[in-house]
Amino acid sequence: MTDTTGTTPLENLSAERRAFPPSAEFAAQANAQAELYERARADREGFWAEQARSLLSWSTDFSEVLDWSGAPVARWFADGRLNACYNAVDRHVEAGRGDRVALLFEGEPGDTREITYAQLLEEVSRAAGALEALGLGTGDRVAIYLPLIPEAVVAMLACARIGAVHSVVFGGFSAEALRSRIDDAQATVVITADGGYRRGAPSALKPAVDEAVGPDDDGTPSPVQKVLVVRRTGQDVAWTEGRDVWWHEALEAAPAQHTPVDVEAEHPLFILYTSGTTGKPKGIFHTTGGYLTQTAYTHLNVFDLKPEQDVYWCTADIGWVTGHSYVVYGPLVNGATQVLYEGTPDTPHKGRWWEIVAKYGVTILYTAPTAIRTFMKWGEDVPGQFDLSSLRVLGSVGEPINPEAWMWYRRVIGADRTPIVDTWWQTETGAIMISPLPGVTAAKPGSAQVPLPGIVAEVVDEEAKPVPDGAGGYLVLSEPWPSMLRGIWGDEQRYKDTYWSRFPGIYFAGDGAKKDDDGDIWLLGRVDDVMNVSGHRLSTAEIESALVSHPMVAEAAVVGASDETTGQAVVAFVILRAEHLDKVDEAGEGADVAATLRKHVTKEIGPIAKPRTILVVNELPKTRSGKIMRRLLRDVAEHREVGDVTTLADSSVMALIAQGLEKPAASSD
Repeated sequence: MTDTTGTTPLENLSAERRAFPPSAEFAAQANAQAELYERARADREGFWAEQARSLLSWSTDFSEVLDWSGAPVARWFADGRLNACYNAVDRHVEAGRGDRVALLFEGEPGDTREITYAQLLEEVSRAAGALEALGLGTGDRVAIYLPLIPEAVVAMLACARIGAVHSVVFGGFSAEALRSRIDDAQATVVITADGGYRRGAPSALKPAVDEAVGPDDDGTPSPVQKVLVVRRTGQDVAWTEGRDVWWHEALEAAPAQHTPVDVEAEHPLFILYTSGTTGKPKGIFHTTGGYLTQTAYTHLNVFDLKPEQDVYWCTADIGWVTGHSYVVYGPLVNGATQVLYEGTPDTPHKGRWWEIVAKYGVTILYTAPTAIRTFMKWGEDVPGQFDLSSLRVLGSVGEPINPEAWMWYRRVIGADRTPIVDTWWQTETGAIMISPLPGVTAAKPGSAQVPLPGIVAEVVDEEAKPVPDGAGGYLVLSEPWPSMLRGIWGDEQRYKDTYWSRFPGIYFAGDGAKKDDDGDIWLLGRVDDVMNVSGHRLSTAEIESALVSHPMVAEAAVVGASDETTGQAVVAFVILRAEHLDKVDEAGEGADVAATLRKHVTKEIGPIAKPRTILVVNELPKTRSGKIMRRLLRDVAEHREVGDVTTLADSSVMALIAQGLEKPAASSD
């Protein structure tokens, strides 16, 4: 791994002095107050026990909070028993909140559904009965391959209700990716749909499932015995009698009441496979009690949720961990009302998200920096056409956010008044770990700032010693936390090797980080996104932030490419804001733009960070979840054959970038 310590010139981060404290009015009504930190420090296990008992309903109370004797596998609240679906649905109905809206569904074509907690309970009960009728029981695995529609939420909850383990596979993944995940989890049932809507047209899903559940290349049969199919688009689908079952018919045949199955707190709730890696899929699995505790706690406090008043919208798909924790489990356990939107931000127009915010009076919005930078590129006049005054908290998730994108988000979307919570966490951590608290923290643009109460995170050097303020290093977690992964499905040794071998006894997140002069944490991205230029450690996030701070630039991606003289050289790919596109000629060349941006980076960071090459592009290679695939840009920058592009939303982007890089106009002397 690349060293992120040493002489990294990160003065631009240390010099970030803009800070935005909450208003007195917001701070006074906030769920989380400053004393929460002290309470957690004084008795960390007692703090988590308090959260578990106050936020969840247990059929059997726990007597032990944490068992770390089997480290690095934790057991939280292990002798307690509960059911995740009961906590997310039933208890709200029992408490007289059945008429509260749980889901405000907006389909891409414009169809809508409003589902109350009482209606959700009946739907989930029928689905649970339907799964049991297919022979599923506690511990069995179910693959879910659906668009972002209410049935996806129902399917997850129905699995949890009967104690089955769900493995959601993002609906944009290929049949091959789906098959590898089915095989690894040994899933016996797949829940899918005929298709979903994407960019104004129906997109088929069932054919990929048919391919995935057939015999593989060497004739090995699939473990899948049944395929449940939701009718969404009305497309014709191939049908295998005896295997395929219509979702609506199965639910109609099931009873409207169902008793949830109590499981022990350490019972597996779900497996989620990380994407973008080579080799065998890595099935991160989470258990029930600790995961629900931390997702509910973070959702309530980081977003300052008021369930009776707020309309919450997390834009993530359920195929990613953000959708698990902050679309399904966290919000529903807390009794929230939330928006569920099936489609893309620009269908049928670029103001679709803001139209939805205005329509439903969304008060809390949680989205990715990639989306924010895309909106910056489209211009302020698009959100300016809609009433966004209902918004009171904005969140960011998925990757470090550039300070200027943070400022745009606050100013244009938040009307210069809403707190922004910039959250750091991972599939592996299960829930948010580092974030401002909106009623407590004076937020800094681009910084996740401090570990949440109850979390112990640190930035360390090569010897695992904490670095001083102003220095960079590796982000680690030195104490277990309730929502932590319990392993890699079926491969405990891989779990130990992947996360616990770099610093024995300490969880290494794989991210580089820096502490500024105030001790606040700035995420620098994956440690392999740190370059060594003439002996200087340079973070790609740092240079990207400098580029995006220039008024011409909407988005930037930076990689290190091999260089005979300097070891590595900086190569930057930039997307210009719409009003500056005239500075690039028809061939996509922009020598003046490149020169201007080089000078800007030199001014912001120093000559050592000046990009060798700057290429103006129309798009960046992104996965369907919106993450920039920098490894593909490194392939292009080093003139290698471009690697696997199957997870990209648009694989043609790479060919256009490769063509552009061959033009010398954007390179330095």
